[in-house]
Amino acid sequence: MSEVEPTATAVLVLEKLAGEQFSDVYDMLAPNLRGLLSVDALRAGWITEIERIGRIRGVGDPLRQPAGPPGASTVVLPVAGEKGATNVAVSVDDSGQLVALALIAEDGPQPDWHVPEYADPDMLDEREVTVGSGQLAVAGTLTMPRLPHRCPAVVLLAGSGPQDRDETIGPNKPFKDLAWGLATRGIVVLRFDKVTYAHPREIAEIKKFSLTNEYVDHAVAAVRLLQSLSEHVDPARVFVLGHSLGGTAAPRVGATEPSIAGLVIMAGGTYPLHRAALRQARYLSSLNPETSAAAQASIESMSNQAALVDSLELSPQTPDNELPFGVPAHYWLDLRHYDSPAVAADLNKPILVLQGGRDYQATVAEDLAGWQAALADRPNVTIRVYPQHNHLFVPGAGPSSPAEYRQPDQHMDPVVVDDIATWLTTQGNS
Repeated sequence: MSEVEPTATAVLVLEKLAGEQFSDVYDMLAPNLRGLLSVDALRAGWITEIERIGRIRGVGDPLRQPAGPPGASTVVLPVAGEKGATNVAVSVDDSGQLVALALIAEDGPQPDWHVPEYADPDMLDEREVTVGSGQLAVAGTLTMPRLPHRCPAVVLLAGSGPQDRDETIGPNKPFKDLAWGLATRGIVVLRFDKVTYAHPREIAEIKKFSLTNEYVDHAVAAVRLLQSLSEHVDPARVFVLGHSLGGTAAPRVGATEPSIAGLVIMAGGTYPLHRAALRQARYLSSLNPETSAAAQASIESMSNQAALVDSLELSPQTPDNELPFGVPAHYWLDLRHYDSPAVAADLNKPILVLQGGRDYQATVAEDLAGWQAALADRPNVTIRVYPQHNHLFVPGAGPSSPAEYRQPDQHMDPVVVDDIATWLTTQGNS
């Protein structure tokens, strides 16, 4: 790819955002990024930022950045508004698709992640590890308590889309919060970049890509890596914790690797993913009545795509562009036959299910209800709801929105971290 192409693509993206051509921007996203964003999420994020900075007055010179997703070129466009400024950061892969898109407020440098008060850096050590093997191996971070005895351990599985090991969103890093908080409390934690983040081009070439490719292979490798650290880890007490779609996938990991001691499911979806995406689009549209009418065309398109996933017409030959997020048919055919609560019930292992009451991505009414129906009568299952918490398990008030996730210096609630730590340390503890 020539030097000018990523810059030209970034400028085009900004022009389409400014022109409110959100469907066009969505079509430019790499397939795996479409699993993280929707047309309405793009619209809501852009409108929120324009309300903050005011009408655009000018655009600065594009800046090429050395950092960014693997295999991509990142360009940052400074945007000046009547009331403030922002930066549009666009990461473009070799095929010209967008593998990352972010709005970064220019109220000074993007805030750094800060150690939450409940974590003590003097009580833990971290080192880099490799999870998996071959061309799809990914980088990870092992966080270990400074303790002289073997400890329980947990593998963290991030949510949908191309997530890094920290589940970074804006200045916030929920999985880093959790890893440091748990290690401070005597638990070894392994988190890793999702394969969709580390190897987007290779994943795009896998025509039969499924939830197993997205989660299970690397999760099992991570479990076995922890079990091999017998000097620091009790191999009989290695757990898997999944957040969002990672929580949905966790029971399949447990079914694949029987040695797993138990599961923690945080905001795990049980409502069909394609229907949940449509539900989310409708919710986001309802937050801004002024743009709700304009969103109806994209919602209708998503509804048609969801109906196709449900229909008998879905086959391996169904074109990707007719399906949600542009994800191939094999992924949806696989999910259609996967009942995560039923699989979890068959495991007969200790399970902790956590849910935020304000979560609009995984809801109490439709997602938690699935776990409750399958697991609530099990003596080794604990289910907890935090009424004021959002999808990232941060407390708040009022309707939750994407803008809430990007507020600086937020951390996962210490009550949630404590509950997870207490549950992990008491399971199988003789």
